[in-house]
Amino acid sequence: MPKAVDVKVGFIVNYEGKIAAVKSVEVRSPSARGAATLYKLIMNVLSTGQKLEATLKGDDILGEVDYQRCQLQALFGDGNEWTFMNVENYDQYQLSNDDLGEQAKWITDGLEGLQGMLVDDRLVSISLPSKLVRKVMETAPSLKGATATKSAKPALIEGGISIMVPDYISTDDLIEVSPEEERYMGRA
Repeated sequence: MPKAVDVKVGFIVNYEGKIAAVKSVEVRSPSARGAATLYKLIMNVLSTGQKLEATLKGDDILGEVDYQRCQLQALFGDGNEWTFMNVENYDQYQLSNDDLGEQAKWITDGLEGLQGMLVDDRLVSISLPSKLVRKVMETAPSLKGATATKSAKPALIEGGISIMVPDYISTDDLIEVSPEEERYMGRA
């Protein structure tokens, strides 16, 4: 059974008898001595779509859910819904942008390396790869000699996402980003 400290976005948990997909995890560290770190979970109940919020201590235990993991590829999106394909048996599943939450902005047509979670042969959640390659769509011009300094500048990457990149990165460069932390990781 998972503890609150181990839960990440995309996990499927049993909370108060309801099977829910975790959409957001916020960690709060209180300033008082001896106070426990709190984890605020925002979840969607799978059967009803109802939003559920819970604030738990790190050692609070959540119930387990019987689910299967599978490798997925994002086939295409139609603006509000994405179609995914199981790469092992070619079954197709749909998830709406509401179901995907913040992950939706990182998904592109043909994206591979996704992990899917199936409950009763129904796709309920996905996990993104730890690194994605994205093209820099717009940023300030690169500076000569910028490799010697560790300053950063904002850049707009594919999907309309803004992140901070080193000064030597320029428009049309391919970079690796962490979708979980929304940060630059290196050149691709």
